Formats: sequence, structure tokens, C-alpha cells
Amino acid sequence: MFIINGNIYTMADKNIENGYISIQKGKIVKVGDMKELAEGNLIKETEKKPEDKKSGSKKNNKSYNIDEKILDVKGAWVMPGIIEAHCHVGITEEKNGTVGDDVNEVSDPITPTLRGLDAINPMDPEFHDAIKAGITSVMTGPGSSNVVGGQFVFMKTQGRCIDEMIVKAPAAMKVAFGENPKNNYGNKGKMPGTRMAIAALLREELFLAKQYKEKKDNGSLEEADFKMEAWMPVLNREIPLKAHVHRTDDILTAIRIGKEFGVDMTLDHCTEGHLIAQEIVESGFPAIVGPDLTSRSKVEVQNMNFKTSGNLSKAGVTVAITTDHPVSILHYLPICAGLAVKNGLSMEEGLKAITINAAKICRVEDRVGSLEPGKDADIAIFSGNPMETFTKTLYTIIDGKIVYNFMEDEEK
Repeated sequence: MFIINGNIYTMADKNIENGYISIQKGKIVKVGDMKELAEGNLIKETEKKPEDKKSGSKKNNKSYNIDEKILDVKGAWVMPGIIEAHCHVGITEEKNGTVGDDVNEVSDPITPTLRGLDAINPMDPEFHDAIKAGITSVMTGPGSSNVVGGQFVFMKTQGRCIDEMIVKAPAAMKVAFGENPKNNYGNKGKMPGTRMAIAALLREELFLAKQYKEKKDNGSLEEADFKMEAWMPVLNREIPLKAHVHRTDDILTAIRIGKEFGVDMTLDHCTEGHLIAQEIVESGFPAIVGPDLTSRSKVEVQNMNFKTSGNLSKAGVTVAITTDHPVSILHYLPICAGLAVKNGLSMEEGLKAITINAAKICRVEDRVGSLEPGKDADIAIFSGNPMETFTKTLYTIIDGKIVYNFMEDEEK
């Protein structure tokens, strides 16, 4: 398959004004300029003169001779498929109410063995709406009611079988600070009822997991522990802790614990991150900012502002943007990025926040996030800048297959 005549935004520090992408077996083979494509005789232009129905005259047009399928996008924006770095799509389903809500297991504050992939329903209609918005992959998993919520999965948005949609699982371990675990358990007279208790429970769990790992590494482990085994990818730094943090105090506590146990971490939501940007830079942890397209519904988000992404990015933090679906709607992710740009994030960083930065933070940049040879052919084609409200998604391609076509959708 060839995509031709596109304005290609590779998200790999190279844009091509009139370029092409060659795809084979679901992977990107080459990205280049249309001139080199013609010069290499990979594709040849021929003249054809169809009749002008109005005047009866002949018009000059170009066609292309090649055995493979050609998608001529005629100057449209061609980008990597958009990526949501933090959401709960498929676990909190649309339309199905409590029957389809499996996001929080509220019987125990420490649940590292829960796997988000076991609760994802690929038939959730938001997956299709995401595809229509050019969103080709998501990081989805448990919610924030527990101190330790369980494992996230990184997956494609197209498919009916979750096992075939997975890119990385486990992809992160969810932990949460602040109001949510406090309210869920403190209101029941259980621990944690304070921020101190949240930190203490997480420290204890990581301490036990570290002891377990030491025994496992030196061969003195007497019996495997299913709960402790869930922590091994975290302690081996294969996946990060995915920390739900809004307020400055919670952000700093999360950083403190991450450094104490030598684990990697992403700062998810990071609502007041703009108030402590330098401390976040020094931590080395990236931020997944949002959701900002929603109300200030609780104390923790009273300082919510679309300027947070721009302030953190300018300070040197790697930033992705999240809708936190269903808190705000997943398919509005490009618009959320646009509003962040309106409030100080650069245009380039706005696009990176929903492509390559999101891929890097989710540790899947070897597969998705930019248009480079060897990567999955996950591509979104737009009539213009996807961060603008009037822009249409023309095509969405996942693993080299067109899964959304605007013209076909209009005809239905």
C-alpha cells in the first residue's frame, strides 16, 4: 500500500510537504518525498484526459501505475495515529451503567494482581468513536479508588478480541494518592483515611515486594507469591508506577516514594504541576496532564487549567495529554491538545503530546507514535490540523488496514 501526496508530520523531527508512505504487512517500510518515489521508478505518473462533462473538453489529470493499492490523500495532513496515554475506555463502558463499570475493585485498598485487560469490553462504542477521531491506541486500566489499583494495558482501538489488540501488558501499575482512596476507605472507617496512611500502605507494599525480589534473585525464595509477582516488572523497571496525583503535596509524595524505592513513575493528571514545575523536572518523571475539559468537581482540581501542559513542557518535562475517559470523552483528545496549545503549549509539542510523547511515556515508541520505517502502520489522515474543531478525520489506518473512511461513513 502507498499513501501519496500527503503533508506528512512524522513526529520524528522531519516533516515532508509532499510525501509518501510505503506500507507492507502492517508495517511502515519507507517515508519519503514524492520526487524520490517517482525518480526511483517505484511509482509512475501517466497522463489521462477524461472528458469534462460540462464543456465536453478533455482535462489533464494524473494517474499512477503500480500493482499495490494507492491512497492519494491530495495534500491532507498525514500523522501517526493519535495515542491516549491514560483512560478507562472499555472498563467503564458507555451506555451500560453499573453493569459495565468494572474500573474500581473497592473491597481492598491494595490490589496489584488485578489486570485491566480482564475487564475490557472491545464492544464499548467509544472505541469506534475514538477510531473516527484518528485515535489508534490507548493506555487503559483500573481507576483510582485504591492505593494500588492494578495493571494497565496498552492496546489498539480496532478489534473484537482483546488478546489480539494488546501491544503491551502489563504496561504500568496503577497507584493513587489523595481524595479518592481517602474517601473510599476513610468514609467506611477503614485505612487509609489520611494521606499519611496512603503513603504508608504503598511503602509497606513496596517494601515487602522488594524483600520478595531479593529472595527471588538470590535463590532463597521458598514459595512463589502471586501478589508479589505482580510487582516484579515494576521493581525491574520494565514498567512504571502510574501515579494518580492532582495536588502539589500528592505529586511530591509520589516523587518521594518513587525515588525511595528506585522505581520509574508517570505523574498522571498532575493538575497542579505548573506550581512545582522545577521539582518535577528534577524528578525526571514525565507528566500525563488532564483531564482539563471538565468541571472543577472536587478540591484537588480547583487549580485545573489548560496552561499546565505548556508550563511543564517549557520547563523541560515530557508531557502527554489525557481525557481520562470517561471523565471527559476520549474522542475529544485532539481538541484537548488544541486547548493546551491555545493556553501556551507550542504547536509542535501539542502534536507530540498525543503522539510520540505519549508513546514514549507508555514505553511503546518502538511500535507507535511516529511515522518511521519498521513501526506499526498506525496512521491518521486529516483535512487539516486535528487540534482544530472543524478538521475532519479522512482516514484512520491501523496495522496497515483502513478502519475508517470518511467518505464511506458519509454515505451511510
